[in-house]
Amino acid sequence: MSTSNEVHRLLPRPVQALVIIVLLALVLGPVLYMVLASVGSDLSVAAGAVLPDALHLDNYLRIWSTVDLGGGLVNSLLVAGAIAALCAFVSVGSAYVLVRHAFRGRLTILRALLALQSIPGTLLLLPVFVLFSSLATVLGVQIIGTRWGLGITYLTFALPFSTWVMVTYLRGLAPELDEAARIDGASSWRILTRIVLPLSWPGLVVSGIFAFLLGWNDVLFASVMTNADTRTAAVALQVFGATQEGGAIPVYGQLMAASMLCAAPVVLLYLVFQRYLVDGLTAGGVK
Repeated sequence: MSTSNEVHRLLPRPVQALVIIVLLALVLGPVLYMVLASVGSDLSVAAGAVLPDALHLDNYLRIWSTVDLGGGLVNSLLVAGAIAALCAFVSVGSAYVLVRHAFRGRLTILRALLALQSIPGTLLLLPVFVLFSSLATVLGVQIIGTRWGLGITYLTFALPFSTWVMVTYLRGLAPELDEAARIDGASSWRILTRIVLPLSWPGLVVSGIFAFLLGWNDVLFASVMTNADTRTAAVALQVFGATQEGGAIPVYGQLMAASMLCAAPVVLLYLVFQRYLVDGLTAGGVK
């Protein structure tokens, strides 16, 4: 009996359809409301109307002059894109060493990477800020308020998880490929770049997307580690939403339009790399 038939026996088709409909409603309901509110007038959205009284597509045009969303999107793309690429390729190199080479302290490093995932990021906010401030004083280099300083902060959180993803993925690659390459005289660097990297795209995509989402969605560290010129889109959106609280007629239509624009890059990212993402997440699940 196939696995799919066993799943169908656990839940009858009508129950499966009902569960899927409920889950889709829970997920797509808020998104649909955001789309409708982004093309509605401020008065109708403030009044609680679900359907717009008329299409106000100019919300997507006025938002650029109401809030500095363009600068925030550029900063987010630069920081999140840089840490996604760097995190993916650093993690595959680290995972290759941890999987293919036996050395003293290897298990300790793997356990330490796993333990780092259990530390809440909020507990590290003050230590990271004090550390960067002290380094800036000693080295005479400005760190807080720069894009690269924010990127280094995100790497400390993204690299442990990304390395574990790549460790799991590389364990599924046959070690005979490495042995055959070594017989032909290939070095470890050549094996990594010519054999491991081309076969590791699903894992690399998962690592990169995780790092990208970390940099794109973060508000806590970005609000502390940036200034008015380097703030990310998430911080710009938070500031924009906070300024609307208590207003006579909040510009909810523009706020929803800004939210849609901030969510669009992530949605496009998932649509483009969906196949690699599924393969990377399921790697190591079946032996």
